[in-house]
Amino acid sequence: MKRVLVLGATSAIAQEAARIWAGRGDSIHLIARNALRLAAVAEDLRARGAGAVTLAVHDLDLDSAEVLAEAFAALGGIDVVLLAQGVLGDPAETDQSSEAAARVLQTNLVGPVALLTRIAPLLKEGACIAAISSVAGDRGRASNGVYGASKAGLDAFLSALRNRLCKRGVRVVTIKPGFVDTPMTAHIRKNPLFASPGAVARGIVRAVDGNADVVYLPFFWRFIMLLIRTLPERLFKRLSP
Repeated sequence: MKRVLVLGATSAIAQEAARIWAGRGDSIHLIARNALRLAAVAEDLRARGAGAVTLAVHDLDLDSAEVLAEAFAALGGIDVVLLAQGVLGDPAETDQSSEAAARVLQTNLVGPVALLTRIAPLLKEGACIAAISSVAGDRGRASNGVYGASKAGLDAFLSALRNRLCKRGVRVVTIKPGFVDTPMTAHIRKNPLFASPGAVARGIVRAVDGNADVVYLPFFWRFIMLLIRTLPERLFKRLSP
């Protein structure tokens, strides 16, 4: 039985992953900012057979030292951390407003770096951190560049954390989804490249159970992004929306 900490637990992907762990009988501690939604998620996981479900209402953009200590105590240790905190942001705002850009960077990069920096010393050999980034971090695009920059920064931090914690036997997995059909992308016209939250969640659980370092979900995004990364900048400028 694993002890799982889910940060940003009310996100669609996090909920689906937590349901898988609950079905295995794992113990789960949930942290998110919306009390009503968080309580509903907790009740659902208990009904699905979780060994234990505890929760804390907290804005993860703020200082989280106390709430993380409480999570560790509630679980009696942590085997898996799923970091699912993030916002897409509105490019029309982030391209024009430094305040809007700062909010996206705070939620997607500064907050996660602070959280994982505090969590890392708590983890023992065999533990795993899985953090949701995005294929948008692989190369900067003309559209929503702040979101891509926040994910690129997170990728770099996770790589550094992975290389540091591997010496203690702690794994760090970077999860890089493509388009996912969630409330965050409700305003975007859907196409065949969109995946369901459940499919991405199953990939996350497989990655935690396995030995991968960086996982693209669905898998075909690895090849799409390989092509995009190798395009010469002169050509990429013409193609970038």
